[in-house]
Amino acid sequence: MDKGADTSSLLVLRKVTRSISAALRAQLVERVTTLTPILRPEIAFGKHIQGGQREWIVKSDQALKELRALYERIASTGPFNLRLDPVPPFDLGGLSLELTPVEYVHTAKAGSAIRKITVRCPLAWTLSYEGFNPPALRQLLESTMRPPSELQRFLLAYLALHIVTKMQPGVVNLFDALRSPLTNATDPDFGPLPLTRLGVGIATERPSDAVLLESAEVTGMDAFEEVVKLEDVKRLRDPLRQQLLEIAREHVPDIGLD
Repeated sequence: MDKGADTSSLLVLRKVTRSISAALRAQLVERVTTLTPILRPEIAFGKHIQGGQREWIVKSDQALKELRALYERIASTGPFNLRLDPVPPFDLGGLSLELTPVEYVHTAKAGSAIRKITVRCPLAWTLSYEGFNPPALRQLLESTMRPPSELQRFLLAYLALHIVTKMQPGVVNLFDALRSPLTNATDPDFGPLPLTRLGVGIATERPSDAVLLESAEVTGMDAFEEVVKLEDVKRLRDPLRQQLLEIAREHVPDIGLD
């Protein structure tokens, strides 16, 4: 985006972005809902989840071992500072999945004006088990009355999803093929906790700090939503078509298909 873009052109881009975001999110929700049964903790942890089957003994023990290692590295550090040991079976059975737009805080500066703006990325989502989304975790961490057992359950839910996706490369490959890659990320508010993210291969961006501050002044809100990079939309290509063209050109170099 041109950093000199004004608020009028920003409004047009925002409308385009929201329409694109709504369409893509609807597709992602459908895919995630379809895949939920094979992304539940029970699939990888089996007997170590309350109500989980006692099958896949080797797989479930491996999953528990990885979870314990991650938990030991993360739980005692900020912002969790937990001293509770994870004792299976965990209360994580029968969970659904949900998508939450990625957000971050940006300090906008223009002249003498300084303002912290919460910026949303409308084409990137955090995948979490239902009820354990980042806003809920953030609210729990900010609470002065946070039960250690509940904080531990949140931590275990994120680690479980991280391990479930790691142990199912076929699901990861499927999301890649559907142009919605699964990736891992961290958030400054949650320390080294691994977050599972879903994107769509189209970037979004924020305008200049001057425009951000003007928008905040007009709306009265310290919040902003990034807008889509239309150049990325124009450059979209069909991966399958490209793969098949490369195969064809190996046999017929002058095939002439573009």
